[in-house]
Amino acid sequence: MARKPNYGFERMERDKADAEKAARKAAAKLAKKEAKARGEDVDHPDWAPQSDDADEQA
Repeated sequence: MARKPNYGFERMERDKADAEKAARKAAAKLAKKEAKARGEDVDHPDWAPQSDDADEQA
């Protein structure tokens, strides 16, 4: 017998994934804005925001 689908849970998971995607996009946008304020060439194709790996490992 097939299990009853849990549409509410699936919806919450999709919403959570969408929220995480929006947060990553906002963080990247903020990093680009801050880099531009520091005078970095953010329009260059090789530009990438600095990673926060050093902060996460500390």
